[in-house]
Amino acid sequence: MRFASLGSGSSGNALIAEVGETRVMMDCGFALAETTERLARLGLAPGALAAIVVTHEHDDHLGGVARFAKRHALPVYLTRGTAQWLPEDFPAVLVRLIDSHSTFAIGDLAVEPFAVPHDAREPVQYVFTDGAKRLGVVTDLGTSTQHVQEKLSGCDALVLECNHDLDMLMQGPYPPSLKQRVAGKFGHLSNAAAGALLSDLDRTRLRHLIAAHLSRQNNTPALAVAALAQAAGCEPAWVGVASQSTGFDWREI
Repeated sequence: MRFASLGSGSSGNALIAEVGETRVMMDCGFALAETTERLARLGLAPGALAAIVVTHEHDDHLGGVARFAKRHALPVYLTRGTAQWLPEDFPAVLVRLIDSHSTFAIGDLAVEPFAVPHDAREPVQYVFTDGAKRLGVVTDLGTSTQHVQEKLSGCDALVLECNHDLDMLMQGPYPPSLKQRVAGKFGHLSNAAAGALLSDLDRTRLRHLIAAHLSRQNNTPALAVAALAQAAGCEPAWVGVASQSTGFDWREI
């Protein structure tokens, strides 16, 4: 099992999880041509993908899904609430409605969605597994819950949102209403909150830890890495970062 990111941040998100010949893309917040170019960096063509799974309707996650899925005839897995944001002309034959508490299979890959607090209609995040190894991905989460902790505990790899440094956010240029939204219970995880979530998890199997969805205005890679390294009790060099421009290259579990 391996995984890679096409890019992560407020300008677009996409991640690939692969087991055997099954490759699934989580979210697609990039334009059609850009998605194809970013896939090529990973040595993939669009035809290598089996499906797209979607977390929620915000444009940096759903924005490129419809055009890419239509062009390449890919099924799209998403909650009923998120599906309401698909274009009216999106082919119904490509829609796969999911339950946020029910695991489903795509080829050799088992996909475990789980509900999260975020300011969207019916948002989820995902754990991907081949039955032995587990990859947990959380890119948009307002606050941790017991359910989230249970889903992410015991993972072999974690891609974890570190959206902002709270001091940078509060002292930055955002209007007060946006600051409150980002830092609220249905907004995004700060570095400190991500570290607190990580410290509550069973990390005995953890081999990969990557900070994701960093704000360009309100965070730095060094601050995000430091928070996760402290929580995990590891060297900062062991913590990866998913960048907006290049994501991160293949990692094998």
